[in-house]
Amino acid sequence: MNADAQPENFSIRRAAPADTAALAEISARSFVETFGDSYPPEDLTRFLAETYSHAAIGALLADPRYAAWLLERDGVAVGHALAGPCGLPHADVAPGDGELKRLYVLREAQNGGWGGRLFQTALDWLERDGPRTLWIGVWSENYGAQRFYGRHGFEKVGHYEFVVGDTRDHEFILCRNARG
Repeated sequence: MNADAQPENFSIRRAAPADTAALAEISARSFVETFGDSYPPEDLTRFLAETYSHAAIGALLADPRYAAWLLERDGVAVGHALAGPCGLPHADVAPGDGELKRLYVLREAQNGGWGGRLFQTALDWLERDGPRTLWIGVWSENYGAQRFYGRHGFEKVGHYEFVVGDTRDHEFILCRNARG
């Protein structure tokens, strides 16, 4: 590091309704960076407009059943996580189960341990009232994420189709039973 360079300052903070624009932007940007080449442009555009619009993100931030976090470097969002009630299509999902719905870190901020910290922050929130069964949906070809979640006790228990426009992705359903 040269003498004039400042160390990067990473932090994680809970997103609030005032963060709607920032969360919408990092959500769309990270999804496109990670999966954008996988979809026809019209499917991707429609998915982003529906899923990461200010209205959709604002509704999640206003709902006390959900929580989102921003990973920031020097005050600029470089990642995010979203957690809430489980909505995955699996017969064993029960009322009170939680789901890590999104966990993304831009490539430029990966491999520094901050993705793991962001993940743990979401899990801690999901289990704030005690252990409960947790769920994650992950793309069937995202082997790195599958290994990461496996190291944290999540096991494959099913699959479903994740819809992006007219495209259907094969996703795995992962589960970790409540730890007592």
